[in-house]
Amino acid sequence: MLVPAIRRQALQHARLARIAVPSLTRWYASYPPHTIVKMPALSPTMTAGNIGAWNKKPGDSISPGEVLVEIETDKAQMDFEFQEEGVLAKVLKETGEKDVAVGNPIAVMVEEGTDVSAFEGFTLQDAGGESAAPAPAAKDQDQPKSEESSTPAPTPAPEPEETGFGGKLETALDREPNISAAAKRLALEKGVSLKGLKGTGPGGKITEEDVKKAASTPAATSATVSGALYEDIPISGMRKTIASRLKESVSENPHYFVTSSLSVSKLLKLRQALNNSSEGKYKLSVNDFLIKAMAVACKKVPAVNSSWREGVIRQFSTVDVSVAVATPNGLITPIIKGVEGKGLESISAAVKELAKKARDNKLKPEEYQGGTISISNMGMNPAVERFTAVINPPQAAILAVGSNKKVAVPVENEDGTTGVEWDDQIVVTASFDHKVVDGAVGAEWMRELKKVIENPLELLL
Repeated sequence: MLVPAIRRQALQHARLARIAVPSLTRWYASYPPHTIVKMPALSPTMTAGNIGAWNKKPGDSISPGEVLVEIETDKAQMDFEFQEEGVLAKVLKETGEKDVAVGNPIAVMVEEGTDVSAFEGFTLQDAGGESAAPAPAAKDQDQPKSEESSTPAPTPAPEPEETGFGGKLETALDREPNISAAAKRLALEKGVSLKGLKGTGPGGKITEEDVKKAASTPAATSATVSGALYEDIPISGMRKTIASRLKESVSENPHYFVTSSLSVSKLLKLRQALNNSSEGKYKLSVNDFLIKAMAVACKKVPAVNSSWREGVIRQFSTVDVSVAVATPNGLITPIIKGVEGKGLESISAAVKELAKKARDNKLKPEEYQGGTISISNMGMNPAVERFTAVINPPQAAILAVGSNKKVAVPVENEDGTTGVEWDDQIVVTASFDHKVVDGAVGAEWMRELKKVIENPLELLL
């Protein structure tokens, strides 16, 4: 039957997005039996979507696995498909329609053999009307994120409509458990399995209280099942913030990665010479050189030193580098401001001071909020050859730095023979936000970084 098929498809999307799904079915006495297809929520933050190309036209049959329509979500262009047979009777939202709110009608489906001409005059009002897409919550990206996720709540599902089967939708769908719409939404949000869940409502219907009780009852622990020992560690406020921001970054920023091997043999020699000449006044690290080199590359390719804002791409005139520092409570990124105008000694002193304050939990908000680009260096761990880092929103780029390795490099001798020299190299990987930085721009930034690192005297100019 068509109705269970559409319901299962919607519930599948709901499980993936962990959000509630509006009721999809209504029965109208003045029209043959039909199903209203509504704009689904295809991502956790989706409140509206754009209609792409319809793969079917009214009168066309749809077979299991076929795509009905393309929907542009807040994340990507996605195919919306059904898994059982039916016929498209009416398109309510044409290709190109923008900002169709989740839950609003977009089409009418009927079973095979139904006269689709009866729906020629069918309108959105006949489908129950539509509501405007909720405006996204204003978000000041210059301010720190709250500890709780700012993801907008999904559109609540309406109570089930009366159907021509003489009851509520849930009772008409015999494959669905006996559960109220509100309890079903709550179960989806809480991740509670309905299998084996007994209802205490009339006729054994599962209620919200049943779901809440199941959600609050601890499941059998791994220790009970397998004898494994474990310890539950309380989640700190910092860890909650880290989790929220990184989840947001991965879901909202289309990452791509550019990797390069950099020769640091000349840089290491320059570093040693500068440290020796300072008579112990300071001790430059490779990270100090990399921070300075990032600023040089950003001035050459300023599009990387930017962030995505509502309606604009904001390009910064100064390079403020956020430096990832591991602390007992989690990762934090104090900021070296105005790196393009600082010398290596000033950068080194600022990094040491801010890193100590970070580990002592004494950073002021202005010392870790903001930044225009980030660096995460695991080079102190020789086991880490390379890695990729998650972008620190709203920034558009972060550089991940691996450890120094000796690499055999072929060289041509004066007599025409080929020999081998050992070169100190590090592998760096830049993560870019494709909304802001195109691939060619990211590659150009990496080229400028490589050039200045392998010719480090330019960092002293």
